[in-house]
This record gives sequence, structure tokens and C-alpha cells, in this order.
Amino acid sequence: MAGKRVLIVEDDRHIVDLLRMYLEHDGYGVLRAYDGPSGLDQARTQRPDLVILDLMLPGLDGIELTRRLRQESDVPIIMLTARTTERDKLTGLDIGADDYVTKPFSPREVVARVRTVLRRVRADDDTLQADLHIGPIVVSVARHEVEVDGQPLDLTPTEFRLLRAFAQEPGRVFTRQQLIDRVFGHEFEGYERNVDVHIMNLRRKLARAGGGDPIKTVYGVGYRLDPAGATP
Repeated sequence: MAGKRVLIVEDDRHIVDLLRMYLEHDGYGVLRAYDGPSGLDQARTQRPDLVILDLMLPGLDGIELTRRLRQESDVPIIMLTARTTERDKLTGLDIGADDYVTKPFSPREVVARVRTVLRRVRADDDTLQADLHIGPIVVSVARHEVEVDGQPLDLTPTEFRLLRAFAQEPGRVFTRQQLIDRVFGHEFEGYERNVDVHIMNLRRKLARAGGGDPIKTVYGVGYRLDPAGATP
């Protein structure tokens, strides 16, 4: 991962300096911003490989910053949050963050999460396969793009990996744990409920784009892809 650049958006300068020290020790380049607007500007102009951002930021909070980034980029995002309820933690995932870390945290844990997320992105980039077709839905693994009836569909990196996993094995029933292993990686330490949130968002986007509802819930087990459901 040497040479990868991480943008930290956090108003606590002590946290920024601590994370910078650990990330640079691990070989990452580090960019810093101490408020939401500056973080958005740096993300747009510097194009980092990953963004770490706090949920509570002056000028533009982490929720709105993530929403704006997702409108124009699929850069991986790890959210820092001092909130402890599962619902609060899922908020970041619901709007497109790839992972979250709860404060107080170990800086080594954050570096490990950065490494895991970037490893997943690299694996996606290194995988070249033929396009996957699900009715009007086309999943291009090589280009990391999805189209519905020829129109591009904006998905987060996690949503893309979920759809790719289903499209590669249509009809297979995946448990939540199997999806975690396939999509999030073995080092994932979040809730299984996180999978449900990402799938809910993916299903909503597919339906709005005219892709029907090809992802079916298998109650008590998990989820499977039914290509017939892709026809509205």
C-alpha cells in the first residue's frame, strides 16, 4: 500500500496528528483538513485513495460531506463516530461510507481498517472478467461500473461488491456471514445488520433505475439473486 494517500478530515488536531503518525509509519501519504468544507475541497482537488472523516465536523458535518462525495466519487470512506448505538453507526453506512470506527479507538485499529479497505479496492481493480448480465442490468467488473438499460447507476464501492458477488453466482443463497467474508473481508468487526443496510440501499437504487428487484430475501438464511426479478 506504499504511496497511497489518505485524507483525514477531523477537527481534533491531536487525533489528526496521532493518525498521521501511525499512517505515515505504515507508508501512507497523509492529507489533513480540520473542517468539512476544507475536507470536501481537498477530496476534490487532491483525489486521495481513501478518506477518514469525523461524523461531527464544523462547517459541514460528516453526513453531508459523505453525501456530497458519493455524488461525485467512489473514494473509500471510513467514518469516525463518538456515537455508540447501532442505529447511529449504521447512519454512515446508509449514506455510503465503507466502514466506521467508534471513538475512543486505537490508532492501530484505524490503520488496520485502512489497510483492509484498500486491499479490497485493489482486489477489485486487479480482477478482470467479462461483463455480468442480469436482465437489463450490466455489471462491468473490469470498469467497476453498473448500467441499467444502458444508463450508468451510481453505487458505492460496497454496493458494487455486493451486486458483483450476487451476479457471479445467481441463484446461490448467501448468508450474511458469507457476504461479510466475500465483500467486507475476514477482518470486518461490524454488525451483520450492516449487510442488511447495504442491500436495502442497493435494492432501492436498482428499483429506481428500472432494474426491478432481483435480490431476494431468504428468510432465516440470507439473500440470493433471482435474475427473473430484474424485469420490472
